[in-house]
Amino acid sequence: MDNKEQVGKKPIALNIVSGKSKHKMGFGAGSIDLNNISPVIIDRGEAVIDIGAMHAKSKPERRIRFTPNREEVPNGRQVWIVWVAVDRNEDGQFYGGATASEMWIDEEERRGWKVLADHVNRMDAALKRKFMLDELGSEEKTLLKNLLVSHNEQWWEASPDELKKALEV
Repeated sequence: MDNKEQVGKKPIALNIVSGKSKHKMGFGAGSIDLNNISPVIIDRGEAVIDIGAMHAKSKPERRIRFTPNREEVPNGRQVWIVWVAVDRNEDGQFYGGATASEMWIDEEERRGWKVLADHVNRMDAALKRKFMLDELGSEEKTLLKNLLVSHNEQWWEASPDELKKALEV
C-alpha cells in the first residue's frame, strides 16, 4: 500500500531501536526517515537518480551476484553510488549531505564487488549532513554537480560551500 493512500496516518520509517533500552518506547520510536535521501548512480558517463539503489536494486546491480573480494571481479567497471540528503532551513531546501561509495560490476560474468557495510555507513553519514566525495574522479564530480544543479538549481545555490568545493574540478 502506498503511503499516499493512508489518509491521516504517518508514513512508516525504518526503526532503529537500541538493545540497551529498559523501557518500551512504542511503535516508530527511534526511527529514521529515509524520505529525504536519494541515491545517485554514476555509471558509463551518466549520473541518474535511481531509487532502486535504496534496496540494492539499481539498474547496474540487477542480476549481479556480489562478493566481498575485489579480486573476484578483475574485469569489472567502476560504478559509484552517491547518497544525497536534502535538508531544509528557514530559507528553504538544499543539498545537506552527500557521500560516495564505489562498486565494481562485470555484467558478462554477472559478478560484482562492493562492501555493503561501507554503503550503509556512507548513507548514514549523508543523513548526518556530511560530505565525503574525495574519492570521486573529476568526470564523476562534474556529472554529479551537473545532475544536482539541473535537478534543482535553487537547492544547489542554497547548499553549503563545502559541497560546492568538494565538486570543484
